[in-house]
Amino acid sequence: MDVELKKKRRSGGRAGHAARRGPAIVTQAPWHVPVNPDRPTEPMPQEGIEAIHDTAMRVLEEIGVAFLNPEACRILAEAGCRVDGEIVYMGRDFVMEMLSHAPSEFTMTPRNPAHQVRVGGNHVLFGNVSSPPNYWDLELGRKIPGQRTHYADFLRLSQYFNCIHFIGGYPVEPVDLHPSIRHLDAVYDKLTLTDKVPHAYALGTERIEDGMEMVRLAAGLTEDEFRASPHMFTNINSTSPLKHDYPMLDGWMRMARRGQALIVSPFTLAGAMAPVTMVGAVAQSLAEGLSAIALAQYVRPGTPCVFGTFTSNVDMKSGAPAFGTPEYMRATQITGQMCRFYGLPMRSSGACAANVPDGQAMWETSNSLWAGVQSGTHLIYHAAGWLEGGLIASPEKFVMDCEVLSQIQRYFDPSLWRTEPGDLAFEAMAEVRQNGHFFGIQHTQDRFATAFWQPSVSEWQNFEGWQAKGGMWTAERAHVMFKAIMEEFTPPPMPDANLAALTEFTERRKAEGGAPTDF
Repeated sequence: MDVELKKKRRSGGRAGHAARRGPAIVTQAPWHVPVNPDRPTEPMPQEGIEAIHDTAMRVLEEIGVAFLNPEACRILAEAGCRVDGEIVYMGRDFVMEMLSHAPSEFTMTPRNPAHQVRVGGNHVLFGNVSSPPNYWDLELGRKIPGQRTHYADFLRLSQYFNCIHFIGGYPVEPVDLHPSIRHLDAVYDKLTLTDKVPHAYALGTERIEDGMEMVRLAAGLTEDEFRASPHMFTNINSTSPLKHDYPMLDGWMRMARRGQALIVSPFTLAGAMAPVTMVGAVAQSLAEGLSAIALAQYVRPGTPCVFGTFTSNVDMKSGAPAFGTPEYMRATQITGQMCRFYGLPMRSSGACAANVPDGQAMWETSNSLWAGVQSGTHLIYHAAGWLEGGLIASPEKFVMDCEVLSQIQRYFDPSLWRTEPGDLAFEAMAEVRQNGHFFGIQHTQDRFATAFWQPSVSEWQNFEGWQAKGGMWTAERAHVMFKAIMEEFTPPPMPDANLAALTEFTERRKAEGGAPTDF
C-alpha cells in the first residue's frame, strides 16, 4: 500500500467548504433503529437449553459466586441467600424470581430524543469500540497510548455514522488525562460531541455518580425525570472465574437505584478463565451474569438489565484471546437461546484478534457481527473500530466496520422482499421480453437510485479503473474518509442552560479532585 495519503486543506470556513464538497462523504441511510426480521439461529435443542440452565443453577447453588463487596453480600444475605465470607450461594428459585422482575424490553432516551432507542424485541443496536488503551492509524503506522484528541475523534465518528446507535465506553482510553478527573473530561466530551445514548463506567462511587449527574444535566432533567426511565447505561464484567469486584458492584447498585440500564458481560475465555468446552463456558457465564442481575432486581425490581456474552476461545499455543471463530459464533448463538429462555435482552460484540485493519480483521469482525445478528442480539458492542482483541482502536477500522454495518442494516430492509405489483415487475419483463435489457426502461429509471445498497469505502471498479484512481487499498480509502469527516464534523447542539450547568458541574468536580486515587 505504497500510496501517499492526501489531506484536504481547510479554507473559506465551514460554509465555504460545505458549498464545495459536493456529494456527502459517506452514503448512508437516515438514522433509524433496525429491526431484525429473521428467526434466530438455534443450534441447541430444548433438552440442551435445560441442561445448560441446570448447570448454571448448580454453579450458583453448590459452587457460589464471590461478591467482593460487603454491601452486596449484606443485601443478598437479607434476601435469603447463603453467604460464606465473600462467597454467595443463590437458590434457583430465588434467581428465577428475581429474573421475572427484569423487563424483556425497555427504552433509553438520550439528551436528543430523536436518538431514543428500543432495547429488546427484534431491535438491533450497534455501538462503537469501547475501552482499548491504545490507538493506531495508517498515517501514524504504530501503536501508541490513547490521547484525549484520539478519544474525541472517535466520538465524532460515532456521532457522524447513523449506523452507530449508542456510545459505549471510552472508544480509546485518554491516558493523558489523570485517572482522578479522566471520567469528568471524558463524559463531558461524550455529552458535547454526541447526542446518542451514553455509557458511564461503573468504577466506584464518584465516577458513576458523576456520570449520572452529568447525563441528567446535559438533558436538562429533574431528578424525578431522570429516575423515571433510562437515559444511559453501564456495562460491568465479572472477574472470571466466578467473581464480581468491589467498584463494579458499587456502581452497579447505584445505577440500579436511579433506574438506569445495566449490562453484565462475563469475560469467559474457554480454556483459560472458563471450561474449555463452549457449553461449559456458557454455563459459567450465565452463573456469573445472572447472579449480578439477581442482585440488581432485589435492589430495585424492574431495573432494565441486559445479559452480555463475551464467551470465546483462546489460542492454546499462546493463551491469546481469539474472536470471530466458529466457537465464538456458536457460543453467541447458544447464549441467545439462553437469553430468550430467561426473558432477558442480549448484548454481543463485533470483536476480532487482528492487529491492523486487514483482511483478517474484517472476516473475524464480520463473523462476530453476523453471529450477533443470527443469535437475536439486541445490542452489539464494539461494532466499529476494534483491533488486537480490544487493545487497539483504529479510525480506519471504524470506517470500514461502518461499511459492513450499513450493509447489515440494508439486509434488514423490508423493501427487499416487498411484493407489490411494481416490485414483482411483470410489466417490466413484458416490455423487455427476450431481447434488449432493463437499463433504459422506465421501471428501472424510476428506481435505480435507491434499488441497491451503495458503498462508500468499497471499490467496485475493475482493476484498471481502480489503478487509474491511484490504486488505494481499502484501509487507505478509509483513512482519507476519516480525515474528511473530521474536517467537516459539526457537534450536535445543546441548549445553553444545559451546557452551562454541565460545564459548571464538571469544573467544580475537577476542582474538588474528582475520584480518589493512590497516585
